[in-house]
Amino acid sequence: MLNIKKSFNRFLFFLMSVVLSSCSTYTGSTYESPNNLRTSYGSKMSSAPANYSSRLPSHLSTGEKTILVDPNVHAWGAYNSDGTLVRAGLVTAGANYCPDIGRACRTVSGSFRIQSLGGAGCKSTIYPRPRGGAPMPYCMFFHKNMALHGSYGVAEANLSHGCVRLHVDDAEWLRFNFANIGTKVVIRPY
Repeated sequence: MLNIKKSFNRFLFFLMSVVLSSCSTYTGSTYESPNNLRTSYGSKMSSAPANYSSRLPSHLSTGEKTILVDPNVHAWGAYNSDGTLVRAGLVTAGANYCPDIGRACRTVSGSFRIQSLGGAGCKSTIYPRPRGGAPMPYCMFFHKNMALHGSYGVAEANLSHGCVRLHVDDAEWLRFNFANIGTKVVIRPY
């Protein structure tokens, strides 16, 4: 009975960390390690390849490189200047409600531009409250405190405080092989 209660408490702690900690799940010593997340929670937390490109249009007519995020289908796509989809993946966008801040925290929809680019050591200055510090590897800020960034807490759900979480390897690819300051980011409405 004690082991079941301990396992249940660890699971609850994990869920709370995903919802409350940040745009990304903190991977320090008091949280589950990234490898455990990928294996313990099945396909929702897996980095296994999936056909996310089938969830998005195969072509966009923007006339410029564009990153499209659709929180309804939990997918992102990188489109070249010809409008061809070159890479796609899983995203987790902002939640309908964040209990730690007492309000909705959906990712803002609309058309934006990448304003700043960060590396592997990018961290949140806001979450977890009160001091921040949650990892946001390969952050690409596009609107105020909202960014596309890597996370080990990517799921087919909208759970973040407004940022757009991608698998870390996808965020690294996007950051170093596609995004520049000024790259267009389109967030579809929920």
